Amino acid sequence: MSGHSKWNNIKRKKEATDAAKAKIFTKIGREITVCVKEGGADPNVNGKLRDLIAKAKSNNVPNENIERIIKKASGEGDKNNYETIVYEGYGPSGVAVIVECLTDNKNRTAADVRHYFDKFGGNLGTTGCVSFMFSEKGIIILENTGLDEDKVMEDCFDLGASDFNIDEDAVEIVCEPSDLRTVREGLEAKGYKIVSAEAEQVPATYTTLTDEDAIKKMRLLLEHLEDNDDVQNVWHNWEMPEDEE
Repeated sequence: MSGHSKWNNIKRKKEATDAAKAKIFTKIGREITVCVKEGGADPNVNGKLRDLIAKAKSNNVPNENIERIIKKASGEGDKNNYETIVYEGYGPSGVAVIVECLTDNKNRTAADVRHYFDKFGGNLGTTGCVSFMFSEKGIIILENTGLDEDKVMEDCFDLGASDFNIDEDAVEIVCEPSDLRTVREGLEAKGYKIVSAEAEQVPATYTTLTDEDAIKKMRLLLEHLEDNDDVQNVWHNWEMPEDEE
């Protein structure tokens, strides 16, 4: 997994249509709602909420939207009860896929996810069928605006990062998920602009698709999953072609 491919993915999201941006806002809003109900509305006390506010801002969610979601979630007006469900399965040609959901109707979500897998040449599996191929990592992306590589590397490792990769567009920093907040806030304090900072499921190995039909179906599977409001994250081990990233 390289900073370059991750950076392309981030740029694609930032250049998304208004409809796609609305989807992103909805998904982050749902995460914030759950977080506030579990840990309270004060980001100084609720560290996870602080992380989600940073995530929302990096995705250009307006401040007034963030404040409105937090206020609603902390009051009596929001009756939605979301639960986290993780699905695992295989896409075309055995590509491993993990789908993380936040839903208020697990029957609807399960039916939707199963339908996408069936329709696009995959199959939904049992819990644990592919997750052993992944490990959770904290991934932080900085935009490379002429940064000094030695200085960035020194700062990252001083803050507890475990790996570091830089190219002409971006810097990718890897750390333990438990260190993600410390590293992110430490880099912010040093003046770095954080583009993205999230815990991600990183595959140990990748699968390359060469069959055009399999590539088309895999792309459609990912598009339909990501377009579903109940789906928060989709992790997979497809070695995506450059023009797909």
